[in-house]
Amino acid sequence: MRASDGDNNPNGLLAFTIGGQRYALSLAAVETVVRAVEITPLPKAPDIVLGVINVHGRVVPVFNVRRRFGLSEGEISLDDHIIIARTDRRVVSLAVEQVEGVMERPSREPVPSGDILPSMEYVEGVVKLADGMVFIHNLDTFLSLDEDRALNNELDESNGEG
Repeated sequence: MRASDGDNNPNGLLAFTIGGQRYALSLAAVETVVRAVEITPLPKAPDIVLGVINVHGRVVPVFNVRRRFGLSEGEISLDDHIIIARTDRRVVSLAVEQVEGVMERPSREPVPSGDILPSMEYVEGVVKLADGMVFIHNLDTFLSLDEDRALNNELDESNGEG
């Protein structure tokens, strides 16, 4: 599944599920979705990073969304997916259970997360649907500054630059 046309659709969201809850990313940030692959651990990376994967020669960190949101841990299965996306600083990936597809939402519809719960810094908004809510991730704030620094150091070290 490619999402490269997302740049033309700033209101598009890629919906996915983790632990029975629906989440979404801005379609403009999504590069592609792939089937789960083996993740290589990074011993000194922040706990929020499961490890790295090789995506067409690029070393891409895999974020642990379950851990960030306090969901129960689960093993990644071959039925799971990995979403490859861009942040302001790097290409990253998210291990998710299921990708539901693209949602079209008017830009005025998402409720800012601060209006619901101010401590939801990793979520930029919430879309209310007839059958529940979808939390919209903000990948640029997913890692704290310390976690981002630790990840950069570990990636540099693992690439032989340390």
